Amino acid sequence: MLATLTAAPTIGSANTVTADSPVPHPKTKPCAVQLYSNLVFADFTPKTFQYTPTCAGPWAKVILMAEFSVDAGRQFDRTANIWLGNTNIYFGTTAEPSHDVSRDGHIERDITDYSALLTTAQAGTVQLGNLVNSTYTSSLHGSALVQFYPPDSRNPVPVTADQVLPLNSSPGTAPLSTTTDQLAATFTLPTNIERAYLDVFSQSQSSDEFWYACVPNDVAAELISCGNTGFRESEVTIDGNPAGFAPVYPWIYTGGIDPYLWRPISGVQTLNFIPYRGDLTPFAASLNDGNPHTVAVSVFNADSYFSVSAALLLYQDHGSTHVTGGLINNTLTAAPTPKVAENIVMVQGQPPGYVTVTSNRHSIVNGYVNTSHAKVVTGVEQAVYFTNRQHFVLTNTLYVQDITQTTNITATTSTVDSAGAHKSAVVQHWPLTVDISQVTNSDGTMNQTTTINQSYQNALTRSDNGTTSFWSVVSNTVSPSDRIGWNSTQAST
Repeated sequence: MLATLTAAPTIGSANTVTADSPVPHPKTKPCAVQLYSNLVFADFTPKTFQYTPTCAGPWAKVILMAEFSVDAGRQFDRTANIWLGNTNIYFGTTAEPSHDVSRDGHIERDITDYSALLTTAQAGTVQLGNLVNSTYTSSLHGSALVQFYPPDSRNPVPVTADQVLPLNSSPGTAPLSTTTDQLAATFTLPTNIERAYLDVFSQSQSSDEFWYACVPNDVAAELISCGNTGFRESEVTIDGNPAGFAPVYPWIYTGGIDPYLWRPISGVQTLNFIPYRGDLTPFAASLNDGNPHTVAVSVFNADSYFSVSAALLLYQDHGSTHVTGGLINNTLTAAPTPKVAENIVMVQGQPPGYVTVTSNRHSIVNGYVNTSHAKVVTGVEQAVYFTNRQHFVLTNTLYVQDITQTTNITATTSTVDSAGAHKSAVVQHWPLTVDISQVTNSDGTMNQTTTINQSYQNALTRSDNGTTSFWSVVSNTVSPSDRIGWNSTQAST
């Protein structure tokens, strides 16, 4: 009997809800495969399950559905992963409970592009490490299934990747603690690759959890903050050469800064991260030479640490055993060159002022492949404009940190083949503002007021020979605020 997983929230409930964009479901009746049901997470031992492909293809759409709940009591937010083999098919975090209120969260992820992975029986793993003791009392629970939708006239079978190759060598993310650390995998690839993409998850953890609040190392101590500046970015290489870069979204978890900010609405994508997809198609011919190739991901400015997973998606030419071609040009640089500006002055021994870090990157990569159906020329142009500006006021009784961060991304893929010219353009805007004011009163009590505005905006346009064939817009904004207080003998009130 399959577990029932539903996204419908109950009005008036204290359960966690999100404003994340829902996954559209076709009208056809799906076949479902239960991955696991009612697992309990009360330790750090990964839980395993067996996946068996009992739903016959081809499929118009494949959707992963999962729920994670937490008992009433006390518990941190926890990071969760679901793996098929060594491939990550879900990455997110869980809600924090209240003393008398349990919470659950529902997630859905469109994994249609990973259909090739789902045709083979294999072991699966759920990683949701959780500490339960006399202090942290809440266990977590979870169920998950995959829905396979048959095609109809409105939902035909899409072209999906022929191979999905994880960079992770086992079910588990890679901890990258410095700029030079890498998640890397060496593959002997098929020689008829037409297109290639890399899905990257880079999640901030530990000292890097609030990376957008970090400052340059030379002022970190006096500003009572983390170091390596407020800029992070994932870098992609092939055989050690630059192949792309992936901006890092500033996810804030349900325990982040002030847990009351996220009840009942969590931050953008907090429960269900969206991977950044990089287009590696201009390098397809280079990958088709029959030699081993190493694909790697690192995080620029990582400062202990980022939790990273990635998967390579390959689309093959079924009319050819060897696709030739070449790389035309590549303007990618090995690393970003952020600019840092500091305007910190000492007033009566206290350092008010501003710190700013900016990074502007623009790259063009062009390549071609001689396929069985035509010569295909692909150009990938990417531009990222990043700014993080922080204002500080520090006195013996006042700590103010106001953060204004903007990430603007434009990624365009232009293709010329026998059918003409095609273009796919993704424009993303990720603004974040965090205003924190902490006041220590003369009686020893302390108050913190926090206001946050966090957004994710994504516009996708596809055109064929100058005519728009598809467009979509996603806009998701969360704007919480809270005032939290402490006295000299109690925790928060």
